[in-house]
Amino acid sequence: MKSRAVRVWNIRVNKSGKKKTYTVRWIVAGREKSRNFATRALADNFRSDLMQGINRGEAFDPATGLPDSMVEAKEAATWLEFVQKYLDMKWPGAAAKSRASLVDALATVTPALAGDPASRPELADLRRVLIDYVLPPAFRQRDVPPELAPALRWLRRASLPLTEVSQAATVRGALDALALTLDGRPAAATTARRKRSVFYNVLQYAVELEALEFNPVDKLRVRSTRKKVAVVIDRRVVVNPRQAEELLTALSYVGQRGRFRRGERLVAFFACMYFGALRPSEALALREQDCHLPAKGWGRLTLVGSRPQSGKRWTDSGEAHDKRGLKHRAETEPRGVPIPPDLVLILRHHIDRYGVAKDGRLFHSDRGNVVGASTYSRVWEEARGLALTPHQVASPLAGRPYDLRHAAVSLWLNAGVPATEVADRAGHSVDVLLKVYAKCIDGQEATVNQRIEDALRGSDE
Repeated sequence: MKSRAVRVWNIRVNKSGKKKTYTVRWIVAGREKSRNFATRALADNFRSDLMQGINRGEAFDPATGLPDSMVEAKEAATWLEFVQKYLDMKWPGAAAKSRASLVDALATVTPALAGDPASRPELADLRRVLIDYVLPPAFRQRDVPPELAPALRWLRRASLPLTEVSQAATVRGALDALALTLDGRPAAATTARRKRSVFYNVLQYAVELEALEFNPVDKLRVRSTRKKVAVVIDRRVVVNPRQAEELLTALSYVGQRGRFRRGERLVAFFACMYFGALRPSEALALREQDCHLPAKGWGRLTLVGSRPQSGKRWTDSGEAHDKRGLKHRAETEPRGVPIPPDLVLILRHHIDRYGVAKDGRLFHSDRGNVVGASTYSRVWEEARGLALTPHQVASPLAGRPYDLRHAAVSLWLNAGVPATEVADRAGHSVDVLLKVYAKCIDGQEATVNQRIEDALRGSDE
């Protein structure tokens, strides 16, 4: 009889000889279970799957020690069936954007892991049926339209057995498919890396459940060509204080809808990114009760959440914007951000003029909804055209609203603010901060150039 009396212990490290092994131990209905892993990552993933099963209230089989989702995934016969079980396991604890990312990657690789290529339907039809009817757990009961029925039949019939996925040629073909767009062109480096990571994680899950003996990606002697992914900020996108001021001013002249211009009611939203280094999703979640706005001097924002836009289909609430905690922080851990008098005045004016939504949010549409990314992106593009020269508009300078946050962090670093303080205000770790913004710190290049010039003059003499 299955039981919910489950307890999972911490991972035990075993030192025998030169190699370490890692043991996950747990108990189900009084029966102790354990499983050894060669790496800490494998042990962590397996323990995490057990904990997710407990948190979902699943019943565990005392004989195998596994919850239903892990047992069913192990018994899946084809790649398509296993991927569905994998998503069943990941879905409850995944953020809305993570759900969209998982489905996007698996919709790309699943057609590549099928036989009978001669009768394969159009790739666009396969992708549509996977995203809208097959992969997301909540969509699988929907009726498939007649025009997509052949694509669904082909997927179920041609999907390779999971055991055949471990063949090197098959895995290499899957990795190549993940590196291409729908029209066959090379995908962006970040996109390809994200999709490969999902594919690797699915295979790793199969290894954990002993459905595969090893992760076949690790066995490839020659990996597919990978583009280098930029991890530092391009200093060309960073505006100076004068340019930032001109952009914020230009926003007031963008658009006309009802009593207020569209850009005018978003000035404070963009100002939060520049003066406070807020992420757009953090600014969208900012409430009046989170703001300390004195009549004079510096104020303070206490950030407690974010509202990333992911689409209605991926959120549990059915809203376009998910409700999440702050990035790189525990679920309810806040972040305090001191703000200069300029932003204090802008926010006070915004609240007086536009009010707040029913839940206290500062930035909202006429109907009280969360401002969409497409809305503020269009406003920003129009403001660039008003504030910048044609040459600057054609350049990367402030190309995205997010670049205002980059400008804020760069300004703080160049002003001599300690990196620890900048990282705390911006919600970064210090090492990531210095790595990402290394090229935006002024002064070093001029010093080095002067030293080289002095050395050259010395050699002439």
